[in-house]
Amino acid sequence: MPPSAPSTTAAYSADYSLRERLAQRYREVRAHSLALAAPLSPEDQCIQSMPDASPTKWHLAHSSWFFEAIVLQPFAVGYRPFDKRFAHLFNSYYESLGPRHPRPQRGLLTRPSLGEVHAFREHVDAAVLSLIADVDAAAWESAAPLLVLGLNHEQQHQELMLTDILHAFSCNPLLPAYRRAGPSSMPPTAELPAMRWLPMPGGVTPIGHTGEGFAFDNETPRHQVLLPPFRIADRLVTCGEYALFVADGGYQRPALWLSDGWAMVQAQGWQAPAYWISPGDPRAPSAEWQEFSLRGVRSLDTRAPVSHLSFYEAAAYAEWAGARLPTEFEWEAAYGTSAITQMIGEQWQWTRSSYDPYPGFRPLCGAASEYNGKFMVGQLVLRGGSSATPAGHSRGSYRNFFPPAARWQFSGLRLAKDA
Repeated sequence: MPPSAPSTTAAYSADYSLRERLAQRYREVRAHSLALAAPLSPEDQCIQSMPDASPTKWHLAHSSWFFEAIVLQPFAVGYRPFDKRFAHLFNSYYESLGPRHPRPQRGLLTRPSLGEVHAFREHVDAAVLSLIADVDAAAWESAAPLLVLGLNHEQQHQELMLTDILHAFSCNPLLPAYRRAGPSSMPPTAELPAMRWLPMPGGVTPIGHTGEGFAFDNETPRHQVLLPPFRIADRLVTCGEYALFVADGGYQRPALWLSDGWAMVQAQGWQAPAYWISPGDPRAPSAEWQEFSLRGVRSLDTRAPVSHLSFYEAAAYAEWAGARLPTEFEWEAAYGTSAITQMIGEQWQWTRSSYDPYPGFRPLCGAASEYNGKFMVGQLVLRGGSSATPAGHSRGSYRNFFPPAARWQFSGLRLAKDA
């Protein structure tokens, strides 16, 4: 059934076309979540390996709950929740939407079953697609932006599905692979070009979302910052380069580390990036460094960008290399420079910027106001997106954020220097 007719034929056509495109986009994003979960057994999808991670089954249910709570219940007349108890199980951190199951205990939710979660998704999908087709024009103006937010929210959880199952599999002595190994993106004989330092002029620089297309509220408002001239590396730091830091005793030299970082090294026994397997480790004995990845155990690719670093490790390496981490504003100013590579789609890149609101920041209205703003303390900004980030989800103004000790993400580093 087509939507209610606007006042003119042209407006009707534009409105109907927009709804059709959004419906198709909705189907694509939702299907991709199921495709990411497909290689996993029901047992795999129930496990929670640490408090910061969540089971795959929970991600599938939570993203459906988000559409139910944020879109369907406010705008779909007569909508009935699939199971009212799910609001308690699958609410993540929205205080305005009621109490919730403790995050560290999500792995205890053997019920509902995976089949019930899939039925929940189908119930929500049918209701959302019906809403897109039938909701009146006035409600559509408010519902459509929240639908787009929900799709981008689900894409964030698609990335978390991969990072979280990688951590879970790393805790299994069998070190199982999520998927089979594919061909290397770089020919075996390819030589890595030497890192180049690109001069950036600095000056008054516009920062933030331009207003075209989707952006999260933390990317706004667009504003100006004053940057001194600086230099930035044209590519990311590689595993081979980071291995030199390890071999040079980088994890045994407190002078290289921030105080909190050195305390983490001592407390956690860090000796290399997360998922690196040292020579002779009984889990994967070898005379050389190996790495555990979504494709299982493999020899460390010295040409690939180093990954799974905490902010502390990235900052220590930069100190060892006689450089520093860029600020998020330097990173954004360099984005789009023709000579710079690996800005998006390889590894998230730690910056030296705390996760703070931009001048004039205002959160979204309603329950969505809790999406980003309340986390703007005690975290660091990462830029760029990774190989686990869904295609088309990243952009130059995108701001990811994690606490400085987090290392289960696909997070690496790019170096910068003062001019």
